[in-house]
Amino acid sequence: MPSSPSRLEAVAADAAAGAGWGRRRLLRGASGAATLAALGALGVLRPSAARAAEADGPVAVWLRTGGVVIAFRHALAPGTFDPPGFRLGECSTQRNLDDEGRAQARRIGAWFRARGLVPARVRSSPWCRCVDTATLAFGDAERWGALGSPHGAPAGQRARQLAELRSALAAVPAGRFEAWVTHQFVLQDLAVTSTAPAEALVLRVTAQGAVELLARGTLF
Repeated sequence: MPSSPSRLEAVAADAAAGAGWGRRRLLRGASGAATLAALGALGVLRPSAARAAEADGPVAVWLRTGGVVIAFRHALAPGTFDPPGFRLGECSTQRNLDDEGRAQARRIGAWFRARGLVPARVRSSPWCRCVDTATLAFGDAERWGALGSPHGAPAGQRARQLAELRSALAAVPAGRFEAWVTHQFVLQDLAVTSTAPAEALVLRVTAQGAVELLARGTLF
């Protein structure tokens, strides 16, 4: 089912600023029509694309426009952190999705299928709760160390990880999007915001090299 506007936040350019993406306003609980109007004023959407996306909300609008990543925090996995001595290759040693988390992941996949949206690439943290979220939603995923949890990592390693993510985000071309599944800590470093389990952030890199949050929401 499409997200209700009250459960979605979208970031759109302030068209009246006259300075490209330099100024932005946060649309909390904005209607899909209001967001599309803002995007249309910027020439982001052709009229036909705007009509096709009108019922889907800002997340689907940006995915169809492309040049973005939709980054998910993994679905619900009760608890905090992993048990001492956990091993990446053994899911039984990690904190994992529960039944609700698996259901959330399947609902994410249903949201994409209902809209005919197919990621050009699906990437996941090597942690089992992320791989399971990505696999249940999209069928398969590439394990990518840059999306792994940086909790407890040295500052230098964390900085290198963030630089690798920024570079990959900047390389996504217009007309295509990628789906990433990762952890709260990674999204906090990348987008400077907190996320709930299974919440999505639509991100891109600006011409100035900054990571920009375009839309966010729980898709079910």
